[in-house]
Amino acid sequence: MNRQGRWWVLGAFLVAAAVAGPVFVMLSVSEPAQTADNPQDHLPARLTHTDHTSLMKGPYPDGPSVTRACLVCHKTAADEVARTPHWTWEGDPVDVPGHDQPVRIGKKNLVNNFCISVQSNWQGCTSCHAGYGWVDDTFDFSRTDGIDCLVCHDQSGTYVKTQGGLPAPGVDLVAAAGSVGAPTRENCGSCHFKGGGGDAVKHGDLDSSLIYPRERVDVHMGKHDMICTDCHRTEGHLIEGRSISVSVDLRHRVACVDCHAERPHDDERLDGHVAAVACQTCHIPEVALREATKVHWDWSAAGKDLPEDPHHYLKKKGRFIYERELDPEYHWFDGTADRYLLGDTIRSGGPTPLNPPRGGIADPDSRIWPFKVHRAVQIYDTVYDHLLVPKTVGPGGYWTDFDWDEAVRLGSQATGVPYSGKYDFTDTEMFWPLTHMVAPADKALQCQACHGEDGIFDWEALGYPGDPIEWGGRREVGLEDPRAPRGDR
Repeated sequence: MNRQGRWWVLGAFLVAAAVAGPVFVMLSVSEPAQTADNPQDHLPARLTHTDHTSLMKGPYPDGPSVTRACLVCHKTAADEVARTPHWTWEGDPVDVPGHDQPVRIGKKNLVNNFCISVQSNWQGCTSCHAGYGWVDDTFDFSRTDGIDCLVCHDQSGTYVKTQGGLPAPGVDLVAAAGSVGAPTRENCGSCHFKGGGGDAVKHGDLDSSLIYPRERVDVHMGKHDMICTDCHRTEGHLIEGRSISVSVDLRHRVACVDCHAERPHDDERLDGHVAAVACQTCHIPEVALREATKVHWDWSAAGKDLPEDPHHYLKKKGRFIYERELDPEYHWFDGTADRYLLGDTIRSGGPTPLNPPRGGIADPDSRIWPFKVHRAVQIYDTVYDHLLVPKTVGPGGYWTDFDWDEAVRLGSQATGVPYSGKYDFTDTEMFWPLTHMVAPADKALQCQACHGEDGIFDWEALGYPGDPIEWGGRREVGLEDPRAPRGDR
């Protein structure tokens, strides 16, 4: 079992947690013992800070003037950033089922079930782009001084971006430029904690509580003071890491076996589970521990003059459901996903999954994995049976005129997706694999959490004939694969 082949064991500090009672063992007992788990030995060295106060004196009338000053010394930085998804908002070509040719997908051209799409809504969405001035489809990605160095490197704590990715009015660019250093949790979180329109909205396992977390919230960051780039390692400004919200293949993945041993426990029963159970499943028992996360968004309810509350109803956006201390949902996952692309036909007879995880009980590369599943009601074309993109921000946008027909006509012009003039609303769902908010070992799930009467798994939905502990228990050498359903044994 090599490191590349075990990428799926992401994000958990696995510590021995021997517990009483029988456990469903997934690996042959004949596998050799592995070396001790010494994750600290594999952490990357952190860069030494260089004080830029005397180097960045300004004046800087705008963001691009700061970038030009940075490039005087960091001559290759812009070319490096320009090749990364943080700048392009799209990945390398990938095969997507239902499409004859590989396609390049990313935030630039995908649809989701939060704010729906960047297209036609550039100036609002691109406040989190690592650049300046992306306000429409004419943005020049070849302009190197359009790259925003400060969003990742400001250490003044005062740098704020606004629509189009421009610095907010009143930001002291000289102070921000003089403060630059290696990215911190605050830098990464300024965008990744607030995706979908607010703190904790999208991911469930990423929010502002991770800036200064307690050990109970995240053992890596709270107890061991790790920063994002300890795991999301970076070379040439390319930051490792991926999410199936925008990436459906295995490129640039982060694995906890980057630091951890492949069988890290001192207990054979626990190590036996890694053949079928992702370590997040036991070590991330719940998320949204401090800030509630959105689990449902009903766009069809928007436009009504009702009492407003950002966690329940907004006229611009509709009705919401938020949850705190969210229990994950569990699915087989091999690290890849299918993807709904604009123009695809929606599913009839049930919600349309936008990024369903691939995997299954018979796949040796799949593991039972915890997910936050976000469900929504969003607009679609009743004639063409595909999802539509409404323009929300700016003139003619729904948030200005509250006219769905006008909003989707403008959105269709931007996306090229046909609009028949007839619309309604349909159910969708989106899957978010959970890898942060890793609990301390004493808070990890115990045997009875999965194998008790009120266990967290729907064993039959996962493909088993029932709780394995009731019909198979331990696996001995030569026994059939206990993951196979009875009909396949």
